[in-house]
Amino acid sequence: MSQHTKPPPIHTQRVISPLFSKHVLITKADGEQEPFDPAKLEHSLALSGASSTMRARVLSHIMQELQPNITTEEIYRRAFEILRKEEVTPVAARYSIKRAVFALGPSGFPFEQFLAEVLRAHGWNVRTGVALNGRCAPHEVDVFAEKRGKRIGIEAKFHNDPGGKTDIKDALYVKARYDDLRNTPEASSRVDEGWLVTNTQFTRNAIRYAQCSGLTLIGWDYPRARGLFTLIEEARVHPLTCLTTLTESEKRRLLEQRVVLCKHISTPHLLQEFGVKPNRIPEVLEEARQLCGT
Repeated sequence: MSQHTKPPPIHTQRVISPLFSKHVLITKADGEQEPFDPAKLEHSLALSGASSTMRARVLSHIMQELQPNITTEEIYRRAFEILRKEEVTPVAARYSIKRAVFALGPSGFPFEQFLAEVLRAHGWNVRTGVALNGRCAPHEVDVFAEKRGKRIGIEAKFHNDPGGKTDIKDALYVKARYDDLRNTPEASSRVDEGWLVTNTQFTRNAIRYAQCSGLTLIGWDYPRARGLFTLIEEARVHPLTCLTTLTESEKRRLLEQRVVLCKHISTPHLLQEFGVKPNRIPEVLEEARQLCGT
């Protein structure tokens, strides 16, 4: 798949849908259970760019090993391994983007840097860790973004746990902070809007409050079709942690030096500096090129 090739159109249909699958409960990351739905798995495979043949193969494999209470994480792991071994580059990396964002942790600081890069790719002028003075109190803003005269203060809520949800307490806190900054007499600290951005999901109460109060929420897949995943894919700004050709220790060393994007992996010298063996460098650069257009 070349760097200009887009994933194929998504046609979500049940390649395999035996009746028993509707009665097999799987366990989600937050501990809740729901019936296994092959269409959801196929949809996520299609988003990654997997071919129809490969989608059918993965679904067949998962269906054969389906058992009550299997976790969504285990289903993901098995599907990812098939894609990594058998599908063309960079399908497996694209399929792993959500987990790759979790791997930016545990401090949350790399997530702020990553979010700033996503917004820059969408045309925003961005700074991180900005100290501003509100009407009543000083505030440190995770991400401060400006575009066409609009000034946005963003709270980046990072979760290491896939089951973690951002709740109404966070929404209340963020709304109060940015109301204080919106009403400050100090023009250089004033913001027009406050956003709460997370790498997981929001609780129903958080969403209800935000809709009522005018607070902007952005989660992994919220709002529908304009969530964080969509912003990442549209801008082709992928975390380096999704690269399957780098080891975990290599990724960690790069993150420690604030290298958070795979498009920053563009020279053999950089990779060699961080301990990647010379014979592996070409495949790392090729995966980065195909996924991120480096």
